[in-house]
Amino acid sequence: MPYEIPPREKPANDNRYFEELTRAIFQAGFSWRVIRDKWPNFQKAFDGFDIASVAGYGAPDLERLATDPGIVRNRRKIEATVHNARVMWDLIREYGSFHAYLRSLDGLDYAGRRLELGRRFDNLGPTGVFVFLWSVAEEVPEWEDRAN
Repeated sequence: MPYEIPPREKPANDNRYFEELTRAIFQAGFSWRVIRDKWPNFQKAFDGFDIASVAGYGAPDLERLATDPGIVRNRRKIEATVHNARVMWDLIREYGSFHAYLRSLDGLDYAGRRLELGRRFDNLGPTGVFVFLWSVAEEVPEWEDRAN
């Protein structure tokens, strides 16, 4: 079965932005099919991507996730997910929503937005930024121009 590209749409709430950010990070370096097939397990393991819940994770949660065979057990990406929940939580408190934070970046060109997001969020490289922004229906350049 060929990979089906999901429709691009603005997430309904901050938790969905967090979920798409996490998916972009876990897809980097892995087969998209593997991540897609395991995604229901990710949703369960990370409490439905509830930002407040994940931001409160501690060492026992990291151990639970690192040994969960239903998800990709990449410790760095798991730790990045918890860190990113905390970053997103702070941005939501500052801007009112993650969408409002993204709107605060509208004055930047794509390269500026890519740098800002990559600086704030762990394990979010240039390709991950592109995939994330594309998946949440933000404006991105053509794929071959993503470095600009």
